[in-house]
Amino acid sequence: MSGRVAAVSPDGAVVEVGGVGLAVQCTPGTIARLQVGQSARLSTSLVVREDSLTLYGFADDDERQLFELLQTANGVGPRLAQAVLAIHPPREVRRAVSTADVKALMQVPGIGKKGAERLILELRDRLGTTTTDTQLDGAPIPAGLGPVTPVAPWRDQLTSALVGLGWSGKEAEGAVVQLAPLADEQVAASGAVEVAVLLRQALQLLGRS
Repeated sequence: MSGRVAAVSPDGAVVEVGGVGLAVQCTPGTIARLQVGQSARLSTSLVVREDSLTLYGFADDDERQLFELLQTANGVGPRLAQAVLAIHPPREVRRAVSTADVKALMQVPGIGKKGAERLILELRDRLGTTTTDTQLDGAPIPAGLGPVTPVAPWRDQLTSALVGLGWSGKEAEGAVVQLAPLADEQVAASGAVEVAVLLRQALQLLGRS
């Protein structure tokens, strides 16, 4: 889906498509790349229930496909599948499953040891290996999808995301300053900044202040 971002919240956004505002549930990493008033293109998955229709949006097709595949495992619904992708990018989910990294999967709220072991058992032969790197900073975007929004330096990305969520520019800049050491640690460890992780930390900091 493509359209103008009309609103952004901590767990999703409203995108105007053909004059109609569509509510889309998104992970923090996707939200960090959305800015009110700008155009966005999301890969979406519609979850149909007897009493509801819920649209989930993702930065790329790889993330959407993994979201849908996670739900084929016993006991995994859309909210838990989204929680997995909020904590780990697709490449890390595949690595955790293929190497039986139970501890990594247990970092996801709602997944205990038995749940992690079940995910590994049921999905190991289905996930395969990642073909694209889905890091938020400098990641290649699958052909035909285009970016969610132009990728800005992590400081600008994080500031824009926080302002879009309702905090003032001063509050956003204060959170960015506090999180700069964590960003430096990420670069030292992996060579890139995980904006999704920084956004979650910023929301916790601002929520306490």
